[in-house]
Amino acid sequence: MSHESPTSQPPPHRDGEGECAGRLPSPAHGGGVGGGGLPRTAVIAVGGNALILDGQRGSIAEQFENARETARHVAGLVKAGWRVVLTHGNGPQVGFILLRSELMSADAPVPRLSLDMAVADSVGGVGYIIANSLVNELGRAGLADRVVCVMTQTVVDPEDPAFQRPTKPIGPAYSEAEAERLRRDEGWVMVEDAGRGYRRVVASPRPQRIVEVSAIRTLVEAGFVVIACGGGGIPVVETEPGVYQGVEAVVDKDFASALLAASLGVHTFVISTGVEKVAVRYRQPDQRFLDRMTLSEAHAYLEAGEFPEGSMGPKIRAAIDLITRGGKEVIITSPAHLEEAVAGRTGTHLFAD
Repeated sequence: MSHESPTSQPPPHRDGEGECAGRLPSPAHGGGVGGGGLPRTAVIAVGGNALILDGQRGSIAEQFENARETARHVAGLVKAGWRVVLTHGNGPQVGFILLRSELMSADAPVPRLSLDMAVADSVGGVGYIIANSLVNELGRAGLADRVVCVMTQTVVDPEDPAFQRPTKPIGPAYSEAEAERLRRDEGWVMVEDAGRGYRRVVASPRPQRIVEVSAIRTLVEAGFVVIACGGGGIPVVETEPGVYQGVEAVVDKDFASALLAASLGVHTFVISTGVEKVAVRYRQPDQRFLDRMTLSEAHAYLEAGEFPEGSMGPKIRAAIDLITRGGKEVIITSPAHLEEAVAGRTGTHLFAD
């Protein structure tokens, strides 16, 4: 975790900022991180909590207001000539959907939702909020009707060990008696959650492939801003070549986004989080904000416990994943600093050694 640091020195400014301002980039060709890829393209991962800030109830009006603020900064990059693929989390939203489903009585004429359907439901809702906010922001800049949301399926391995050891908490907290009933009647795995009660935990397997990656590439090359991999994508297994079936799991949004960036051949991956820069020795007298981090430094910090799994750890692991696959750069920063970070003036930038 980290906080903003007005005193630390930013990385050097990059050449080319503002190029092609006021118009969308022309199509590009090529593919794979090791090949030509998509030039001047960024995959930007926005957390689901970016739409519901601390202290908010998560009303639709609040989520739209927060999405418009993020859209303003994403639109700034597009107007500066960047192609953008935007991914997003869905943690709070899928929790709402599951709670609505669970509140229905057993004899109600409404079917209970499986987890993959709840993820799909959240992807549609959150995708609409973000797409509407972004299409309006670009429309006011003279770039009308250039945003498309792709319902994305993420292939996972049915033999992934995560299915035998579910660890990802989802949904609301329950009393001990309710948890026992859900274990018995629904077959859920329930764990105690830091004194808040008991929560359901589900598998979070590593993403293996994005089914719609070719469609996403075609849309980016055609000049569209694409919203994809919402909530990490709907988890599916490939039962036979080209045939998929949803599974009860959730895919980590940052790992799915890193895989998407690698599959598209995108060299710039931005992880948007609640802070401007990453810090080590967090909240200690010798706390230090990082402008740059090499791959080996990232591994060392993880091994030293600097990035806990419940906060910055998964983001650093996703960044390592992309760089290991041949990606050029991962930037970690807050939504309000997207443009400055991509221009090289703030954020934490992770590179290969």
